[in-house]
Amino acid sequence: MEYTDPTTTGSTIGPSSSSRLAASLPTAVKGPCAACKILRRRCTDKCMLAPYFPPTETLKFIIADKVFGAGNIVKSLQELPESMRADAVSSMVYEAKARIRDPVYGCAGAINQLQKELRDLQTELAATQADLAIIRCQQQQLNDSMSFPDQSNLGSPWESYWN
Repeated sequence: MEYTDPTTTGSTIGPSSSSRLAASLPTAVKGPCAACKILRRRCTDKCMLAPYFPPTETLKFIIADKVFGAGNIVKSLQELPESMRADAVSSMVYEAKARIRDPVYGCAGAINQLQKELRDLQTELAATQADLAIIRCQQQQLNDSMSFPDQSNLGSPWESYWN
């Protein structure tokens, strides 16, 4: 299969030369980012969304775009320093997934559910620790009652029964 390179004047690239061409391209450039692909626009070097929505993660952008909208995502990222943008995108995607699962409460619903589970587990842990303390106390009492008496009071508890 041959391919005519549009940037040159009719030169053709065969199968062996196309693999050399692909190897010489930078690995970061593999087409438009997921955002530009979905929005059907040209992805430039200055695309703000490209670092956070690579071409292989289109679903990630679709989910975030459905809930927040591409314009709001860009606006939010512009307001943040570059060091915080990746975390912001992760948070937006997480919130968007939570909103799709639970449109009313979103992340707040998930947080409330997790807090309830935490309280239930803490209550269960406290009850188990109380049961363990009772068992240890009973075991200690059993050990104390089963211990051999010393020589000084060897017959004293039984003397009242013998006399």
